[in-house]
Order: sequence, then C-alpha cells, then structure tokens
Amino acid sequence: MEYVIFSKDREILRRLAEQKLAAAHSPENLERRRLWYAHDAGRGERPMVLTEAWVAFEQLPESRLECREEWAREAEQILRWELFQFHHLQDDHVLEPVFDCKWQVFISNYGVEPQITWADTAGGNVTSRCWKPPIADLDRDFELLKPRTYSVDREGSLASKAVLEEVFSGILTVRMRGAFWWTTGLTQILIDLIGLDTMMMFMCTHPEGIHRLMAFLRDDHLAFIDWLERERLFTLNNLNDCIGSGSMGYSRELPQPDWKEGDPVRTKDLWVLSESQETVSISPAMFEEFVFYYQQPIAERFGRLYYGCCEPLHIKWPVIRKFSNLRRVSVSPWCDQTFMAEVCGRDIAFSRKSNPTLVSTPYFDESSIRADLRETIAIARNCNLELIMKDVHTLAGDPYRLRRWVQLAHEVINEVY
Repeated sequence: MEYVIFSKDREILRRLAEQKLAAAHSPENLERRRLWYAHDAGRGERPMVLTEAWVAFEQLPESRLECREEWAREAEQILRWELFQFHHLQDDHVLEPVFDCKWQVFISNYGVEPQITWADTAGGNVTSRCWKPPIADLDRDFELLKPRTYSVDREGSLASKAVLEEVFSGILTVRMRGAFWWTTGLTQILIDLIGLDTMMMFMCTHPEGIHRLMAFLRDDHLAFIDWLERERLFTLNNLNDCIGSGSMGYSRELPQPDWKEGDPVRTKDLWVLSESQETVSISPAMFEEFVFYYQQPIAERFGRLYYGCCEPLHIKWPVIRKFSNLRRVSVSPWCDQTFMAEVCGRDIAFSRKSNPTLVSTPYFDESSIRADLRETIAIARNCNLELIMKDVHTLAGDPYRLRRWVQLAHEVINEVY
C-alpha cells in the first residue's frame, strides 16, 4: 500500500495529536493511571468507571472526519474518539502519549464457513441473524475441518508504522500492538461450526464427538499462540490496553520479572480473556467436562486471566475458580452480586457490567440508575470494583446519556467513598 501524506491531513492529525499529548499529561489523567495501578494491586481506593463509547461518539459532531486519505481518516477517527472519551465522557479511561499501530496478521478459516443470513436493520443496528452450520454430521463431516493457517505482512505493518511516525514526529510515540482475537473461549467457534441446538444435544447423545471437536479447536488455538510467539508478534497489554470484556490492562505484575525491554513478549507476560456465554444452560459438571477442560490449557499459558462476559458466573464458580491465573471476573446483570462479592474479595477484581437497558429505554430514569449503582456499591464495597456500562447500541438516540451515567456513577461513589 502506498501512503500519500497531504499537508492538510498532516495538519489535522498533528493538531489532534497535540491535544492528546496535553490530555495524557494532565493531572486528572495521571491520577486515573495511579488509581488503576492501585486497583490492580488489590488496593482500590474507589470503584473505577468505564463506558463503551462508540455509539455516543458516532452520534455527535466530534465524529465528523476531515482528512482525505483513508489511512489518515482511520487515524483521525481514533484520535477524535479518544479525545471525546477524555473530555466529554470523563470516565476512567486513560490516555498514553502514544499512537498504536497493529501488526497486520491474516488468519484463514477452518476450511468451512457457515451460511449466515442477517435480518433487516433497525436504526443502523443488526437485529438478529440465522446461520446454517457447515458441520451437519460430526463423524462424517469432521474431515472437512482444517487447522487454520496464518501469515504476517511485516513490510506492510512497518510501512504503516513509518508513515505514522513521520506524521506524529515530536508529539506522539508510535507503538506496535498486537490484536489477534477477542476471546480464547472456543465455544463461539464451536457453535458457528455445528449450531447451538446441536451442541446442546450432542453433549448428551454424542459426547465423544463434542470432545473431538473441542480438542481440535484447543490444539488449533495453541498452535496459533506458538506461531505468534515464534514470530515475535506478541506485544505487551499491561497499560491502557482494553483487556477482558471491558477493563484496562494496567498492572505492575506484567510482564514477568525476568522480562527486559527489547526481549520477545511471551504469553506469560500478557492478559487474556476467556468466556463461554453460549453454555449458560448447561450444568457446572458438563461445563467442566466439555468447556473448562479445553479452555484451561490455553488460558493458563498467559500471565493473567480475565474470565467472563454476559454469562452468570456464580452458577459455574466452583469450576471457574480452578483457573490458576484468574485475576478479574465479569459480573453481568444476571450474576448473583452478593455471592460474587464474597468469593472475589480483594484478590479478584469485581468487574460489574450494569444493565445497558438503563441508558437505552425511551425514558431515562435517573432514579433507577442511582438505585442500580447503589446496590452494587453496597454489595461490593470491600472489593476491587469496576463499574462498566457496555453493550450499548442505541442510547435511544441521545448520545449525552453515557456522559450522564458517568456523572451519576461518580455522584453515587462520592456518597460512599
């Protein structure tokens, strides 16, 4: 790819970069960073507050792009979003004086693809989908599956980094970061391959087939991890990196003490996410047999584990607690908060996901939001607590609701702390 740097694009990007640099060195930003380190060390001074801001950002004038070239527009969008989050939302996201550039890694499918049909959209959001799984018979069709193949465009990645370094010279450091998956949970891929109903039924009627397929997926993930390590493509995620299903990676326990600047980054130097939202209906014993057993070898390759997303973890806690590197857990709207507060204590961060309907219904009920926040804080008062508003898709057309939710969260926090 050829990069053209128009003078107007350079001017726009450097102006935004200077604004980001000033914000990164501001007292409030430095204080948030300090609080995250204390939070991760088990000495949280107050709940940390985070939001998922893209929907609000896209509805505001701040999201309008001015750059001409596509690569410049992508960089402009990232900078405008970060500044919007810092100045407008004022949650506990932290800005570092850097601009991230990602390795361009390409990953194949498993030799098959589901046939997906999307429903009509409403307000720009996909409402639902259905799909025909490519594996209809676990015995007959298993041979259709092929381990994934992968490659990296080093030349393209470094060319992208070079043009960003030229544009941001003297303002922001360009930092390589790797983003190769969201989750290592396996079950989402399993369902794409065979279907949800089939997975549930075959756990009872054809368990050996499910075990065979889960072992295939486990081994394929481990092979990909091995390749990333050999190719030296892993990069640290222990600063303002998004980790888990909605937290920040600040930690002084990563990388490992024997790692030195310039050394290859290993899995044991990193955070990782695992979850299994699709198996909420199975028993803890079945979860352990068909899911945990295959997730564990992957998750425990890494230094620290964030587990869960929307699933109610209290049901399967006797199994999930067996992960040796578990450090943060998702406490979804369907979780028993009292139970989770007791088992998390100060050792495992209590990552509370407030119900997004609170900011999405036609009537914005501040009293309900306050009551929800007060309930969580009362229950998890002695935990390392994160209050997170995510999975937001409409905001009922009112982008200012997220900012107000953050304000209400801080007001309720100030009542207690």
